Amino acid sequence: MKFLIAGAGAIGAYIGARMAQAGFDVTLFARGPHLRAMQDRGVQVKSADGDFVARPAIVGSLEELGPVDVVFLGVKAHSLPKLAPQLKPVLGPETTVVSTQNGIPWWYFQGFEGEWKGLRLERVDPGGVISAAIEAHSVVGSIVYFSTEITAPGAIQHIEGNRISLGEPDGDRSERCRRIAEALVASGLRAPITARIRHEIWVKVLGNASLNPVSALTRATLVQMVRDPGVCALIRNIMQEVEGVSRKLGMELPVTIDQRIAGAEKVGEHKTSMLQDLEAGRPIELEALVGAVVELGERAGLPMPYTRTVYSCTKLLAECAASAKRE
Repeated sequence: MKFLIAGAGAIGAYIGARMAQAGFDVTLFARGPHLRAMQDRGVQVKSADGDFVARPAIVGSLEELGPVDVVFLGVKAHSLPKLAPQLKPVLGPETTVVSTQNGIPWWYFQGFEGEWKGLRLERVDPGGVISAAIEAHSVVGSIVYFSTEITAPGAIQHIEGNRISLGEPDGDRSERCRRIAEALVASGLRAPITARIRHEIWVKVLGNASLNPVSALTRATLVQMVRDPGVCALIRNIMQEVEGVSRKLGMELPVTIDQRIAGAEKVGEHKTSMLQDLEAGRPIELEALVGAVVELGERAGLPMPYTRTVYSCTKLLAECAASAKRE
């Protein structure tokens, strides 16, 4: 199989490096100093599991590639509307596209049943550019459960975790999921296949929509937030509102809010991805993680005062940070 990592940032480059080290035919698509560093020196990975350097094929343009078997979308959700139209040269009729984005993915309501069927979330897929570029039948969902960061151009620090769940949106345990999972497992990752990918998405959103924006506003780690009585009460209220939205969609979550909070505390002195992006001067994943939940709450007629307030404050924070960066 021929694999492409479209957007070889911290997550994508790590997956690609693992696959290249295991001998798979994988190409990484990147830009700027990160691209040049990987072309010159390979992908340098530092991990408690062992440091290594991988040398997959690295490209700065997708025009030079033909169709591939599997595309991993390695960019964050807010970058996907720009990337998706560029994928045309690599998408063949049998190409599988694996989404790795946090939050509510653009494909979530494709093939969905009931009153929500075919819904497009404007905050996730503005103008429908992603769904127009990537056909629904090609999508396999995934949820990433490991933490990595780019410490320098071409250098990836693996912090913790090694799991990436895979699942067909319709719950089928397909042959293509099995083959992708086998490749990831052979590359040293855990890759369980789930028939309930939409449910699992909401379990992660439960934390993403609450812990991420509150961490951006407070600059606190996971354990600091959940051990602060006032902040933990706010997080719990947001989680209750998120859970209410999931129920409107028919999603009964397999974990309780208490279990989700306990899990965050167990991770310890860890900064959320949103806080890491804010401190590094990068755009934050606000719309897919929080804005999409607010949009669904509006459609469902749910007031969501806690989520809406934190969303508005974090949105203004991001706008002020972007403005300061331009000056």
